[in-house]
Amino acid sequence: MSLGPFGRTNAAMVTPFTADGRLDPAAAQELAVRLVDHGGCDGLVLNGTTGESPTTTDAEKEALVRAVVEAVGDRARITAGVGTSDTRHTVELSRAAERAGAHGLLVVTPYYSRPPQDAVADHFRTVADAVGIPVMLYDIPARTGTRIETETMLALAEHPRIAGVKDCGYDLLHSAKVISRTPLAFYAGAEELHLPLRAVGGVGYVSTVANVAGARLRAVWDAYDAGGTAEAARLQGRALPLCELMMCSGLPGTVTAKALLGALGLPSGPVRAPLRCADSAETDRLLRAYRELADGD
Repeated sequence: MSLGPFGRTNAAMVTPFTADGRLDPAAAQELAVRLVDHGGCDGLVLNGTTGESPTTTDAEKEALVRAVVEAVGDRARITAGVGTSDTRHTVELSRAAERAGAHGLLVVTPYYSRPPQDAVADHFRTVADAVGIPVMLYDIPARTGTRIETETMLALAEHPRIAGVKDCGYDLLHSAKVISRTPLAFYAGAEELHLPLRAVGGVGYVSTVANVAGARLRAVWDAYDAGGTAEAARLQGRALPLCELMMCSGLPGTVTAKALLGALGLPSGPVRAPLRCADSAETDRLLRAYRELADGD
């Protein structure tokens, strides 16, 4: 079965570091193999928010892509996060990721400067014009301060290399309108909206929780796609406590994912400042929720 430009069940993969905070490419390869071979993932998104892109260098980003492509690029789609608030820098990162072997690019809306919609569209087109691989737009207005409006997405869908959207807009009406009027592949970027977005035509997800519970999340989509809507809803409900604790408890998803991975003896390492590692009490709560999900039926 073709994985399409970005796969279907993506982990927003953490970036493993050594104990002293250096990039650990070997650990990244180990984690990538586990996520693809045993974690229900047919795609990995690197250098995103969960991958601590604000605190990794351009050279580290490229090295991570090269390492993961080498490990699993023959059996999973590798999408590289390249978005910045600077169009020129984003183009540089995009070309570097393409050279490193990435199959696709994740490009976030320019943040902080809050450009108007025509400038947002020009930013995305400039990046897509600079490369030969597909681009996934990343719509997350709560972080960037600017959303990609419906009309802007409709216009961008005409570009031959703008192929998908990571949807963190929390607006199903907007998403359904764009899905119904364009060929853009929509990926849920918020765990609680995996199933609702699938129901209106979404094709996949990009999930932080998939770092530790990818097979459980994939089971929701597999059930839905097999016609078992009630079973999909049941499985989604079972996963929600862990999703809520990891993503909505006051700690960033990067912190909770690395805490759980470390507690399970899997590659992760510390987070980089200004983030702080979870304390023992927080990690224990996460581990209990993980075990309750893992031990269920």
